[in-house]
Amino acid sequence: MTSQAPTVRTRFAPSPTGFLHLGGARTALFSWAYARRHQGVFILRVEDTDVERSSEEATQAILDSMDWLGMQPDEGPFYQMQRMDRYREVIAGMLQQGTAYHCYSTPEEVEAMREAARAQGLKPRYDGTWRPEPGKTLPPIPEGRKPVVRFRNPQEGATGWNDLVKGPISFDNSELDDLIIARPDGTPTYNFCVVVDDWDMGITHVLRGDDHVNNTPRQINILLALGATLPQYGHVPMILGPDGQKLSKRHGAVNVMEYDNEGYLPEAMVNYLARLGWSHGDDEIFSREQLVQWFDTEHLSKSASQWDPKKLNWVNAHYIKQMADAELAERVAPRIAKRGGNPQAVDLAGAIALLKDRAETLEQLAEGAMLFCAPYAAPSAELAEQHFTPAAREALADFAARARDTEWTREAVSALIKSVLADRGLKMPQLAIPLRVAVTGRPQTPAVDAVLVLLGKEAVLQRLAAL
Repeated sequence: MTSQAPTVRTRFAPSPTGFLHLGGARTALFSWAYARRHQGVFILRVEDTDVERSSEEATQAILDSMDWLGMQPDEGPFYQMQRMDRYREVIAGMLQQGTAYHCYSTPEEVEAMREAARAQGLKPRYDGTWRPEPGKTLPPIPEGRKPVVRFRNPQEGATGWNDLVKGPISFDNSELDDLIIARPDGTPTYNFCVVVDDWDMGITHVLRGDDHVNNTPRQINILLALGATLPQYGHVPMILGPDGQKLSKRHGAVNVMEYDNEGYLPEAMVNYLARLGWSHGDDEIFSREQLVQWFDTEHLSKSASQWDPKKLNWVNAHYIKQMADAELAERVAPRIAKRGGNPQAVDLAGAIALLKDRAETLEQLAEGAMLFCAPYAAPSAELAEQHFTPAAREALADFAARARDTEWTREAVSALIKSVLADRGLKMPQLAIPLRVAVTGRPQTPAVDAVLVLLGKEAVLQRLAAL
């Protein structure tokens, strides 16, 4: 009889000391996709033990970003500050079992130990003054001094794992000093809370940034001391800016929700983030469903990825072109209203169809749609003088007279423009540009026949009559 593999359980565990940035969003995406690929469980855990730096605003921004990207958790969000009693319970058990101990050394004394080690050419570390050993006499406890709690790390052998991204990794236990797991006031430390959470939540796979590699052997040793089943670990290399430097605000390492504000589609952002450090053959464009179907850890890159804003714009433009005009109109309408335009002033889906092939973002679409949705402003005196020559005015009057009896379709309006040009011996720009300026106040617009149809015959004739 074969035993069934345990349900895959992944987690994303951000600290609300700032907004969710691109690196965190990608880590969350990989963890989410892995759980979905294996019909598992994706857990969101907010690591808010840094009380001074954590904020409700940052927590909400993380939740909003996850929601925008469509990565809703199956369980959570769980908050570490609500689990303090559990952490203290585990620490008490470890003290009782001897896998942890009280240490009364001050930070200054520990720093002196490290300096002494450096002077001898050794790795700087806590020297184990308060670590209980058979036959060892501990110093007298200084009066009034509150201890930290340290984990009794193994001193022999090595701690290693087969990393899902980097392959085999190993650390000599002699290089790992006895980690503080509780501060003098009793509050547990980050590495300890993570371990207890992963244990209690039954996490089977941990995908996270490779800045956590050095934490992993310490966390593994604590899990082993607790008798817990170890998760599998995968550490993903960082994202670099276009210049090859660490990603920073000037590169785009801003709140993920800024990309929503700037008009990027969440579908495009998910697609682009997934390709930063993971690949499926040569596929550049794929749906969320395909990502889930294809995602594996074998094709996670071992080297850093490079953020490319132009590539993101290209991906976003692709998704804009592929999206139905009516759905795009729905997403663009609030952005038009925010600019003071009236999305109901025009067949917005029709306007979007005209504009979307040249747009890279929803913001660009909204700006383009203001041609139809903003209150009409007559052309400036400068534009009027430049384009309303006597010949142009005669052609515009001719166009207006014939337009009254013309069916207002793009084909009919196009034919009308060509007819006026032919009868007056003019070239297209000699009528099209003055026509644009007269009815939109702009010398450049998309195809003039399509613009006129969208504006409507009545509005076009009113604006021409006002010349």
